[in-house]
Formats: sequence, C-alpha cells, structure tokens
Amino acid sequence: MAGYDYDLFVIGGGSGGVRAARVAAALGKRVGIAEESRFGGTCVIRGCVPKKLYVYASQFPEHFADAAGYGWTVPEASFDWQTLVASKDREISRLEAIYKKNVEGSGGETFHSRAMIVDPHVVLLLGKDRTVTADQILIATGGRPAAHPALPGHEHCIFSNEAFDLKELPKAIMIEGGGYIAVEFANIFHGLGVDTTLVYRGKEILSRFDMDLRRTLHETMEKKGIKILCHAVSESVSKRTDGRLDVRITGDQVLTVDQAMLAIGRIPNTENMGLEGIGIEMVTATGAIKVDRYSRTNIDNIWAIGDVTNRVQLTPVAIHEAMCFVETVFKNNPTAPDHDTIATAVFSQPEIGTVGLSEDDAVKRFADIEIYRASFRPMRHTLSGRDEKMLIKLVVDGASRKVLGAHILGPDAGEMAQLLGIPLKAGLTKDDFDRTMAVHPTAAEELVTMYKPTYRVKDGERI
Repeated sequence: MAGYDYDLFVIGGGSGGVRAARVAAALGKRVGIAEESRFGGTCVIRGCVPKKLYVYASQFPEHFADAAGYGWTVPEASFDWQTLVASKDREISRLEAIYKKNVEGSGGETFHSRAMIVDPHVVLLLGKDRTVTADQILIATGGRPAAHPALPGHEHCIFSNEAFDLKELPKAIMIEGGGYIAVEFANIFHGLGVDTTLVYRGKEILSRFDMDLRRTLHETMEKKGIKILCHAVSESVSKRTDGRLDVRITGDQVLTVDQAMLAIGRIPNTENMGLEGIGIEMVTATGAIKVDRYSRTNIDNIWAIGDVTNRVQLTPVAIHEAMCFVETVFKNNPTAPDHDTIATAVFSQPEIGTVGLSEDDAVKRFADIEIYRASFRPMRHTLSGRDEKMLIKLVVDGASRKVLGAHILGPDAGEMAQLLGIPLKAGLTKDDFDRTMAVHPTAAEELVTMYKPTYRVKDGERI
C-alpha cells in the first residue's frame, strides 16, 4: 500500500461512498474521495431528504382540516412555494457540509471533481487535471432518473431532480410512472393544491408491493382527488403558445398541464468513467456494475456499492454495503451484505410500511399460508370525520408459524416497518407476536391482537 497515494480512493460522495470513506479513514487508512456534484448524493441532495420535507409540507392541509373536529378554529391558510424551496435549500446545504466535514474530520481528503479510472490503480481527477494512485478503488456513483428519448417532446418533461426546484408551483401536473417515486410526488403535488394526474402503464401502481396495499392506496388517492390512469402511457408532449403542455396519452386523450414529470425508473451512473477501458464487467441489461457477493468487481482491487450495482436501490442498503466493504477490505473479516428481509416505506398519503414477503410471493414459495388482516379507521380520524381506512396485514407460514411479511398502510406506517424489521429478521413466529402485550390505544396493537387468520391459502387455493 505504501507505494500508492491512497489506501482507498472512493468515486462518489453519496451516502454509501461517504460512509466507506469516513470509516476507512477513521481506521487510519489514507483515503481520498471525489464527488463531481454535491456531497450527500441522491438521498441528501435530490432524493429522500428533500422529498420527506416536501411530504411534510403537503400534509398540512389535511392537518388543518382535521383540527376542526378537535375543537380548533384554523384561519384560512395560504402556501408559498418559494418559501418551501428556500427552507429546503438551507437544510440541504447544512447536511451537505456535514457529510464533507465528517470525511475530512476522520482524516480523509475530499475532491470536488469528476473522476475516471484510467488504470486499475490510477484515477484521473478531471476537474483538477491530476492523477492519483490507490491500492483499492470503490465506485459509489449511484444512479439517476431514466430518460425517455423515444417520447416525442421529451425535452419538455422534468424528472424528480428538477421537481424540487421549480420556479413556481404548477397548477396542473402529469406524472408518468407507478413506482414509489411517482406515487410519492403525486401525493406531494396534490397536497400542495396541484391538479395531479398519475399515468401508469401497468394494471396497478407500486408493483412488487403487496396487492392489498396497492389497491387500498389507489382507492384512497382517488378519493382525495388524484386522477390515476392505469394501462396508459404518454405518447407525445407538445408545448403550447401559452407555455403550457399538451400531453397525449393512450386512447387519444390529451391532458393540458403546466408540468409533465417522468418517473419511469432509475439507471446506474456508469458512463464516461473509463470502466470499459479497464475491462470492468457490466450487467448488459441495466448498465450496472457486476459485483460478487462481497461487492468486488471482476478486477480484484476495484469494488462497487449502492445504486450503481442495481442490487437494491435504497440508501440504507448502500450504507450497509459500505460497512461490509470496510469489514472485508480493511478488517480482514469478509462480510457479504445481507439483502434479505429489508424494511421499506413509501411516503404516500397515507404512507406504506412493509417488510418481508407479499402475499403473492409467499404463496409461490410456501404450500400453506395464513393471512391476518385488519382494516379500520384509525383513532385519529374518528373526531376529524376523515373517511380513510388503515390496513394492517401479516403473512404467516402455516407450517412453521414464521411471520414472512408485515404490511401496513396508514399513519406512521414507515416507523412501524422499521421496528417490524427486527422480529422478521430474527425469524420470529406468529406465536411470538401473540404472546406480546399490546400498547393501547394504538393502531400498532393490531399486530399482536389478530389471533385468528382472516383466511388461508393452501396449495394455491384460498380457503
């Protein structure tokens, strides 16, 4: 290692890259990290953090309306988009500085530059017109929204990146996509008073989530006033003389909107990094970097973590992979990331929290499945009069009694999913749930008071 400038050089200053750089530097390793944009990456700068802030902002109209049932008189409220954007910018800048400071405080060196790998041990910093050498190289460049160049008028569309910084709040928006990004932004814009239409090519939003959650959220969103058009795609986007957009969708229907947003997936950032030149093996279908179970590429000293590998595109996963990388490379403790039973949330309104297998996936893998399901109006909606149901569902293996999946739609579902991730990861059974005392009155108590299955699915047949 002594013959190189660095023991580790990280390309990409997002959550995974920064974690690897900081922890390795704290071990006394010579670490450099390059980021061409802003430290913090997708999650902090243009993803999870600003999105959650906007989710909070979009929830206030319902809070104001619900307050009346509890005796509050709330004067007519008004919303200022520019204030939200400016407040978000201040918070993001604060977090960005912390990410950079944490690396430098641990002894790492940061570079604001695009980086290319020109040799298995050599990195070119384009912004600095400088090359550095490293014993180990970690690629953590993340991903970006997938473009749609085949769509006529695609140049008039925005992506999630731009949605956070629009000069003004649109009066009407079309969002194409049915994944969690599309669904979350549909709820955000609707909550801020925007006429919102979600267009999705599939038969139901949020593929890969439990079907009960998907259907119930769809129905709830439509009751709120969000228009959802399934089995449909945008076919062209044209700009009008008044600056608005005409979006032609399946069935020759035309939507006139102020903004058209594409949320049709994300792709890894692997272009123009020199990967092909040094022989890094890629996954042809996705453009992702191919890695083994320890995050090592086909070149022994080059590794990759996070969205650029297209394994599981979640910030906590990238951080976990970074910690496993440090264990493997610098602690002589080979550790493979554990991608099984990952809890996740969709910050829709109401939000979704889920961990483990959906009912459909469980039925494919187990001969005897028990479903425990409760649908009810949460207590917070009783005095407000809000007609909105909460859904709690457990998927259980009838043979072993192991809880295979837990799915929640309703207030604080994401918080519940994080806690449910622990017993499901530990492989606890429905009997363990049943002998756990309830916390009353809470919505979460349903998780430990559903003693009899709602129905069973045996050999593919519902009984």
